[in-house]
Amino acid sequence: MSELTEGRGSGPGTRGARLALRPMRWWDIEPVMELEHQLFPEDAWSRGMYWSELADAHQGGSRHYTVATDGDGAIVGYAGLMAVGAESDVQTIAVAEQQQGRGLGALLLEDLIAESARRGCAELLLEVRVDNTRAQRLYERYDFAPVGIRRGYYQPANVDALVMRLDHQTTNHTEEDHG
Repeated sequence: MSELTEGRGSGPGTRGARLALRPMRWWDIEPVMELEHQLFPEDAWSRGMYWSELADAHQGGSRHYTVATDGDGAIVGYAGLMAVGAESDVQTIAVAEQQQGRGLGALLLEDLIAESARRGCAELLLEVRVDNTRAQRLYERYDFAPVGIRRGYYQPANVDALVMRLDHQTTNHTEEDHG
């Protein structure tokens, strides 16, 4: 289980709080849905989509889903990966607004990168909204490079997606390189 000690908290009880990663389970779907609707109100996934994804998140399955919990056990982030053959794809990454900018997105991304490499994938792809420059900067810090645009990918807002790729063969960085 990965952990991050939160040292820059701005509210009561946040300073020194421990954030931990663990596998997402079916009982996490409701709290994940609350975050999903807060963070992605226009294009939130459905409960059925999460049930379908988790159905293949088992030993030998093609999915890997992680939740991040705070010191009280509340879910404050989540991430998902699909890996088939030599290719893997970031399905989702989400961080609660009060946790953004504190390293949790990086921790979740590192988990997906490590799982992709562990499964022997040659590359890891993702789509990110063209207007989400903060996320794009995070991905660039981890050596993701733009490879294309998917026009109108995010619906119903009709926002384009920037497609980015990480080539595992050319990535030799340690976690310290990304701090």
